[in-house]
Amino acid sequence: MHFLLSNDDGVQAPGLAALAEGLAQLGKVTVVAPDGERSAFSSALTLDRPLRPVQLPNGFWSVNGTPADCIHLALNGFLDFEPDLVVSGINAGANLGDDTLYSGTVAAALEARFLGKTGIAVSLVGAHAHGYGIDAYRPAAAMVARLIEGWHRLRLPHRTILNVNVPDMPLADIRGFQVSRLGHRNRARDVLKLEDPRGRQAYWIGIAGDPADAGEGTDFKAINDGYVSVTPLLTDLTRNDALQDVSRWLKDL
Repeated sequence: MHFLLSNDDGVQAPGLAALAEGLAQLGKVTVVAPDGERSAFSSALTLDRPLRPVQLPNGFWSVNGTPADCIHLALNGFLDFEPDLVVSGINAGANLGDDTLYSGTVAAALEARFLGKTGIAVSLVGAHAHGYGIDAYRPAAAMVARLIEGWHRLRLPHRTILNVNVPDMPLADIRGFQVSRLGHRNRARDVLKLEDPRGRQAYWIGIAGDPADAGEGTDFKAINDGYVSVTPLLTDLTRNDALQDVSRWLKDL
């Protein structure tokens, strides 16, 4: 297999290095990733300036853009091959529940929909994931490799991706895989109000809210129980079960 890898923590991130190292045991790896951290950029594309890929000494391609830029670029003329699988991560921190709406990691995998194949987004769930070295990500990379070894047996609908979250623990302590649905978080914490050096009011976005729906079957519950959470995600945002209600409402306007 030929893998295309990206992330939202930047081309120098240890999680990306661990993933590239792990997947190199299964096939060829090409990395196209942002030149710096682009967390929470979701599926943003850069339309107001050119993108300039630069190949680093380790062979990775560094791009002055977003995670979605990197995959979009790679699949639409930059690379001279079509990869078999797009993998994004390993993210430093969770992408559970509502996190997926904002995640640059998930967004990079979503760009794989243009291939007509499944992309995989991978995240390491741990309170101290930021600042870890490559060794901390190797158990997650090993679990991803295990998933991909059985890839030929998986059949998913068109335009579906897998969102994979791995608990931050030794490989021997991970209990296996569990299919899960997205849970939900409460509202984010209040923004932090501050004053800049010139006396102007400024704000920091608050941290994500605590889980509101973390019950049986959710990705939160799988992680808390020591399993790798595997959630299939749709790229079609249509709320089909609301179509009739909206149709009836429109008739009365």
